[in-house]
Amino acid sequence: MEKLQAEDARYLKRKVKGGSLDVHPTEKALIVQYELEATILGEMGDPMVGERKECQKIIRLKSLNANTDIATLARKVVEECRLIHPSKLPEVEQLLFYLLNRKKSGNDKREKHSPRDLAPFEGMELDEEANINRIDHYVELLYEDIPEKVRGATLILHLARNPDNLEELLQNETALGALARVLREDWKQSVDLATTIIYVFFCFSSFSQFHGQVTHYKIGALCMNIIEHELKRYDLWQDELQKKAANQNVKKEHEKAFKKYQGLLIKQEQLLQVALHLLLNLAEDTRTELKMRNKNIVHTLVKTLDREDEELLVLVVSFLKKLSIFLENKNDMAETYAVEKLARLLPCKHEDLLNTTLRLLLNLSFDTGLRSQMVQAGLIPKLSALLADESQRQLCMCILYHISVDDRFKSMFAYTDCIPQLMKMLFDCGESPMDPELISFCINLAANKRNAQVICEGNGLKMLMKRGLKLKDVLTMKMIRNVSQHDGPTKNLFIDYVGDLAAQTGVQEREEYVIECLGTLANLTIPDLDWELVLKEYNLVPFLKNHLKPAQQEDDEFVCQIVYVFYQMVFHQATRDVIIKDTQAPAYLIDLMHDKNAEIRKVCDNTLDIIAEYDEEWGRKIQSEKFRWHNSQWLEMVDNRAMGDDGEPFMYGDDGEPFMHNGDILERPDLFYSAGTEGSRNTQQRLNLFYSAGTAGGRQVGESGVEPFFFTFNITF
Repeated sequence: MEKLQAEDARYLKRKVKGGSLDVHPTEKALIVQYELEATILGEMGDPMVGERKECQKIIRLKSLNANTDIATLARKVVEECRLIHPSKLPEVEQLLFYLLNRKKSGNDKREKHSPRDLAPFEGMELDEEANINRIDHYVELLYEDIPEKVRGATLILHLARNPDNLEELLQNETALGALARVLREDWKQSVDLATTIIYVFFCFSSFSQFHGQVTHYKIGALCMNIIEHELKRYDLWQDELQKKAANQNVKKEHEKAFKKYQGLLIKQEQLLQVALHLLLNLAEDTRTELKMRNKNIVHTLVKTLDREDEELLVLVVSFLKKLSIFLENKNDMAETYAVEKLARLLPCKHEDLLNTTLRLLLNLSFDTGLRSQMVQAGLIPKLSALLADESQRQLCMCILYHISVDDRFKSMFAYTDCIPQLMKMLFDCGESPMDPELISFCINLAANKRNAQVICEGNGLKMLMKRGLKLKDVLTMKMIRNVSQHDGPTKNLFIDYVGDLAAQTGVQEREEYVIECLGTLANLTIPDLDWELVLKEYNLVPFLKNHLKPAQQEDDEFVCQIVYVFYQMVFHQATRDVIIKDTQAPAYLIDLMHDKNAEIRKVCDNTLDIIAEYDEEWGRKIQSEKFRWHNSQWLEMVDNRAMGDDGEPFMYGDDGEPFMHNGDILERPDLFYSAGTEGSRNTQQRLNLFYSAGTAGGRQVGESGVEPFFFTFNITF
């Protein structure tokens, strides 16, 4: 063999050209970039075939610490690595100094648990150093008995853990084929053997360009089968232990079986961890991920959540988080009650597990059904308690915000310490902008009566009003408006702020801000409040009238709030008399009766009904307009069909006398009311459409998009 290599050397010329130096992004190591040029020479020494290849070498410096002599270490590195020219000694010293003083980023700890980084496990130790030149010998070991197969696979694993060897191993189809065959045939005979071989393929799966080769040997499908089998074994172990624990006569036997179970469990969890890591890497391809789903990967992962090993749980939850962004996988998690098992993990001391679990819950919280499962699993108090953890606060708040969207669950927050914590966060903001998640969450909670009472405890309302009025903060005022809508003691607390709220209409502020102030005023249905005095002192009626004019009617929300203010005012005699007798507000409301916005129409109708009940003249006008509107299409049809297609009248009797005579149809009360009907009114009064405000200033009825309906009358010709 040595003679053959010597002969080959005569015809092969290698040339190494040094390149750049850099530090490893995460480890204490230097990376040497170099160029390898290989030339095949002919018998006469002339070059025949040449090839160039970009390579890199990693020099790991595990002993580098604060006590290290940088200059001495740099000289040693240059002396031992022939790829580094002695002239680069100062650069090596500078890079070593940088490595020594480089601050660890906040996510270094998390990177240790990254799906692409799998720590060595028990059983990987060897009494010899693996050498890539002896790969054929290691492959031969795979054809021996189980212990030798484990040894051969472990030696290959040591080679595969060095990324520089992966391409060379990949070209050795004999080695990879032998590993795949042994795994397929012997995985049930030895957990160590299965774990080691899967680990080798995991090293390839850490790089996307090698996924095709891993898939070629069907390692992913084999891993799915192995995981499923191991989970069934775990269930059998549990049943066996429970049976022995129930029998007091075999206590010693149970203790012995439990110790054996502990050892088996450690090895099994190592196997599960490396197999799931490999599958997670392969799941980068959505087509591969779909194949995994067809093999019930979600059910398998949810079942694994029952384990206690935190590193395994981090992996499982990370995998579920990746899968959860697809609807089908999310539905599978709902069917398997994954939320209930995830709730068991909160809170926990393992920071990565806690963070990953919260991120998965956030993904799932967009689904209404899964939010219900979260509430049933008792997550509201758990997440509320985690708000105190600043590193997890944002995630917890987002999940709780989604839960608070559902009115069924709002009241549950009042029985936790969630609201006091949120109020403290609000006040800690001072005059600086608040996080949108925080204020949005508070706005949702304020829509519940019990929550509103907790918010107002102490100086809660006072501090909110101070912030809202001083900073002209729209979202704070929206929260205040939600608080003001609840009857009871909280509403009376607003008496001191009526003047401040009314005064906001007299200044040039953003329309959104004024809307919230008006909405808050409209909610204050307090018997002791003198609305007549408020209207006059702050000149509110002209303001409201001006904003009901056509130019101001483009914002439906603004119009709706103003109409709602009128609705509240007509309940009180003093303000009702001012609105009816001293203003044309009823006329504007009649204009808005047919608005395209359903909410505006509803509030207008209710307000006009109250006005009609207390004022007879406006009552007639309102009733006439409603009659005209509801029957407009029928009246138009009658008028249009008065002439036939040939232009001649067709609505004639036998004697040529038109049924309608020569009068206006609206002047024929006998068509609409039975003769002698008690309580029938003068038709002309009922149909008087011309009131002082007119309709020219209102919105176009034709734009409403509402299809009118007809009253049914018994008409006899």
